[in-house]
Amino acid sequence: MSDLMDLATSVVAQAQPGEGLEVYVTRGTENEVRAYDGAVESLTSADSSGVGIRILLEGQPGDGNRLGFAWAGSLDPAVVQAALSDARDNARYATPDPDVVLAEPDGELAVEQDLWDDGVFTTPMDEKIALALELERATRGADPRVRQVSSADYSDARVEVALASTTGIRSSTRRTTAFVSVDAIAGEGADSQTGTGFSVGRGPAQLNPEEAMADAVLRSTRLLGAQKARSGRCTVVFDPRVVSTLLSVVASALSGEAVVKGRSFFAGRIGESVAGTAVTLIDDPTDARAFNAASYDGEGLACRRNILISDGMLRMFVYDTVAARRAQTRSTGSAVRGGFAGTPSAGCRALVLSPGSKNAEEILAEVGEGLYVQSVTGIHSGVNPVSGDFSVGAEGLMIHRGTLAEPVREVTVASTLQRMLQSVVAIGNDLRWLPGVAAGQTLAIADMQLSGD
Repeated sequence: MSDLMDLATSVVAQAQPGEGLEVYVTRGTENEVRAYDGAVESLTSADSSGVGIRILLEGQPGDGNRLGFAWAGSLDPAVVQAALSDARDNARYATPDPDVVLAEPDGELAVEQDLWDDGVFTTPMDEKIALALELERATRGADPRVRQVSSADYSDARVEVALASTTGIRSSTRRTTAFVSVDAIAGEGADSQTGTGFSVGRGPAQLNPEEAMADAVLRSTRLLGAQKARSGRCTVVFDPRVVSTLLSVVASALSGEAVVKGRSFFAGRIGESVAGTAVTLIDDPTDARAFNAASYDGEGLACRRNILISDGMLRMFVYDTVAARRAQTRSTGSAVRGGFAGTPSAGCRALVLSPGSKNAEEILAEVGEGLYVQSVTGIHSGVNPVSGDFSVGAEGLMIHRGTLAEPVREVTVASTLQRMLQSVVAIGNDLRWLPGVAAGQTLAIADMQLSGD
């Protein structure tokens, strides 16, 4: 990976007087296999590489700086030079902004992490194909009610990144990921239900196809015969996967960038009680178990463990350099970027609720009566991180006498995020790191509106 850093530093060395320059260089490989009906339906393997260049033109005191950005999907020297020229031109026409600066080293030491598994590229493609085919075959035969497997997939990726800037930042990272998933369709009579199962790891050897299969079969078969539930208010117990999705919405409201723009229901509430006392919410990309673990953020600063909510009290937001300046604070090492074609912004990487003491079965027993939600729809349209309004479609099972009972579908659960955080009655100890920005575990929330019949 030293060649990537050599390229980044060679471009930085071309900064002209009065310029700040940041160069983000990356390359990677992605493989994906899809199996269907006992055969390989598709197989793709793609290499990618690119560079993103930000140039800062220093303005006169009080005028603000001008920032230009350009990117190229190639590391060819001529293409990189063209991107540098484009970034310089874009900076000349940018609107001055006194808060736009490049990140500077802040003295925080990075937690070095081993996020690389050689198995991603040493495992023969034939074995990766076999994983997908066997997962599809095993799922079809796991339960007589499984009528079809709509797809079984294996995928992996490896990515390397180097970042250098005129402010003295030098950072490099590399990571691998591997993934298997399967969609099972179960049926009885005219009824059919779909369930998805998956397993993730750093490399193929860490995957558990049997777990993915069992989860897909369980999620599809236990919803057979589902009906609408009776409307009313009840305690809702959310599946770990759903909790991961819900926390990703909360994460967007904890972005310092969203706060300074007035796009967060947490704005102006630092030091206030925003959740039940059992709720401690931490963004910790230094935990290697996290899917998005990292040693450095998208600006090359050391990632760190940030306690955002502690015992129900809002303590802080996450910031990149620009959002921090606008809020008159400092970066929390929380810049994220989608790759070489994007610029940094403030965001969470590895949000996690501090686990409670009970497992899922104990939480169900404690709840007694309510609704268990195994999946939701309409998150993007039904949840508003600005106002906190929450209304989503759901399917799952009713809870009677502390155990899962009849399946339900075509129901809506509603509240507000503010009230949900204050109404947490149990947090599971079944913490599971999942793809995305948040981990998940069983979570029970009291007094939500259930709309069905």
